[in-house]
Amino acid sequence: MKHWKAITAALLVPLALAACLFLPGKFESTLTIHADRSFTYAYKGEIVALDITGAMSDVTAGLADNGTDTGAAPEPAKKAAEKAAEKAKKEAEYRDIAVKVAKEAGYRSVEYRGDGIFYVDYEITGKLTHNFVFPYNQDAGMIFPFVAIELRGKDMVRVKAAGFAKQENKGGGMSGMSGMDADSNARLDGTFTLITDAEIVSQNNEDGAKAGGAGKTVTWKVTPTSSDAPMAMLKVAGL
Repeated sequence: MKHWKAITAALLVPLALAACLFLPGKFESTLTIHADRSFTYAYKGEIVALDITGAMSDVTAGLADNGTDTGAAPEPAKKAAEKAAEKAKKEAEYRDIAVKVAKEAGYRSVEYRGDGIFYVDYEITGKLTHNFVFPYNQDAGMIFPFVAIELRGKDMVRVKAAGFAKQENKGGGMSGMSGMDADSNARLDGTFTLITDAEIVSQNNEDGAKAGGAGKTVTWKVTPTSSDAPMAMLKVAGL
């Protein structure tokens, strides 16, 4: 294929817009929603960055090896040096992302620990007069929220934690790319707890809700094999 590089680049351009895919690692997360629409969301643990552009480079390199180009392959030492330079650049970008995200409301601390792993302590309180998502930061490229709270009609809210389930082919066409499906799920380990005194219309935890002092509690255990994203519909005070 004479123009394989151009064709591959065109197919993967939409993925390049995200640059990195941010996913949960080891974590504890709690969402409290009261019948009066007040809420508190907390996340404490790892956020893992997967380098999409790096994976794309590996794919194009593989295509080059299998294509019809007759150019000499890079020397191992040169290739290793290029890889090291790319990693150093990416590490610097991640450290910069940690600084930017730490300035956002709700972040108590953001620590970059290397190899794409951030440690985050986040908690925010508000009123559900609008939708809420976490995390979301355009400057840092965080565009796939782990948790979303959506207003439905005048007195319903839907909670869906799409990030707290194994990610398959997320972003479109990523499946099988340099083992990214496996990598994206490998560190997924945590619990997501919903606490509410509102009416639970529906939820998808087979253990159901448990009564407690602060209302009802639903806890989802999240692992690399979790296939169903936590979800609940609540009836709250009308707007």
